Amino acid sequence: MDLYLFLSCSLCLIFTATFLHLLGRSKSSSDRAPAGKLPPGPTRLPIIGNLHNLGPNPHKSLADLAKVHGPLMSLKLGQVTTIVASSPAMAKEILQKHDKVLSNRHVNLAMEALDHHKFSLPLLPVESKYWRNLRKVCNSYIFTAQRLDSNEELRRVKVAELVEGVRRNASERPGEAIDVARVAFRATLNAMSSTILSMDLADEERSEAAREFKELARGIMEDCATPNLGDFFPLLARMDLQGIKRRVKGHLRKALDLFQTVIDNRLRNRKSESYVSANDMLDTLLAIGEEEEEDKDKAAAMDPLRIQRLCVDLFVAGTDTTSTTLEWAMAELLRNPNTLAKAREELDATIGKGNNFQESDVSRLPYLQAILKETFRLHPAAPLLLPRKGGEDVEICGFTMPKGVQILVNVWAIGRDPMIWDDPNAFVPERFLGSELSAKGNSFELLPFGAGRRICPGLPLALRILHMMLGSLIHWFDWKLSDGVEPEKLDMDEKFGMALQKAKPLLAIPTPR
Repeated sequence: MDLYLFLSCSLCLIFTATFLHLLGRSKSSSDRAPAGKLPPGPTRLPIIGNLHNLGPNPHKSLADLAKVHGPLMSLKLGQVTTIVASSPAMAKEILQKHDKVLSNRHVNLAMEALDHHKFSLPLLPVESKYWRNLRKVCNSYIFTAQRLDSNEELRRVKVAELVEGVRRNASERPGEAIDVARVAFRATLNAMSSTILSMDLADEERSEAAREFKELARGIMEDCATPNLGDFFPLLARMDLQGIKRRVKGHLRKALDLFQTVIDNRLRNRKSESYVSANDMLDTLLAIGEEEEEDKDKAAAMDPLRIQRLCVDLFVAGTDTTSTTLEWAMAELLRNPNTLAKAREELDATIGKGNNFQESDVSRLPYLQAILKETFRLHPAAPLLLPRKGGEDVEICGFTMPKGVQILVNVWAIGRDPMIWDDPNAFVPERFLGSELSAKGNSFELLPFGAGRRICPGLPLALRILHMMLGSLIHWFDWKLSDGVEPEKLDMDEKFGMALQKAKPLLAIPTPR
């Protein structure tokens, strides 16, 4: 929902909010006057604070405000004190220097549906044993280089199927455009489900299931990003006035049921004497869970219900952000034909025309890597990352980050900062050639996956899938925009959400090379 429309529709509730606001001032931790000096920020209005400053694209509005108030600024969003970091130095203070006490999440009401925040890796408090165990499992068993190398062939087959599907479409319907995000979502879903579950959640027999899962994933992502009165005025939280929590509950229940069916089938198969391990991530998780059953401490054990929740996190977040990033990369290449030509020349010279793309080829393709880094810079999938929450009062550059404060890191603003980047709004992959800047959380100028304890655990898999899909689409096809659209006139407007999407889907015509 457009934030302006949201505020207009909320006017009828302002008097109620005002009353509750005054009634609850002494009880609301986010509304107490913090000890110390907050960073500067824009003037606040009564009741709504700075909500009116956000607009339909908060990442852009906050970037503009940072130009006036500085790279560390404070706002009041309803009753919630919020601090926004908009520079690499401030991001480093939050995500590295003070990471230990600023790592917990500010959880919105939508993600409390079905108590998902109590099971979710991105949302659990870092001091919990369950969170520590989940991170250990992801880092030591699931997303290790050795594990991903072992199932590379599964992803290669899925990318080959993507290429064949696009080729078949071009042959049967020459000159017809395809929706790049749609085919990318399907391929991403298959690549992930093959790696994690040894099955295709989007094969021909499950085409309806793939469509439904996309709707579920998109619904969860959009509803969780929709402005919610209860998030800004905590005393209204229980009312769920906009029905957001109720909708997310419905989406989550369907997604959980899907993965529960898969897990139940695997558990039955594992009991068979003839069962041969799939050696995938699901088998690994179930085996870990069986070992942990012997442990007296069940609080952190990987039981089937927790594996089910982890699957929801991995698939909902991973499919939407990955397919959205691929769409942005293709849009930038089609808008910059010379860049596309350079990428194809590198692929032809390194791999050779007609030869298949392998994950091992990526290390020999610096320009392809640079294209994705430039896409991450201009179009980070999570422009404000996920909100953090202050665990205790922290002083940064003479300002106080009070306990309980909501903390946002505007990686979109950092990626467009003219003090950091030459010609920051232009798509220039060459800026990364020979550069040591990495998208893996150690370069605070480029933070598409976050950094510190809360860095995205699926980063290694996402990078492999993105390079394979983008490289293959460039390698095997020529592309042009549909309806005679000139490259320089391609609509690049954004639609804000938990994943930063193109406002208008990219429609492009493939021609096999």
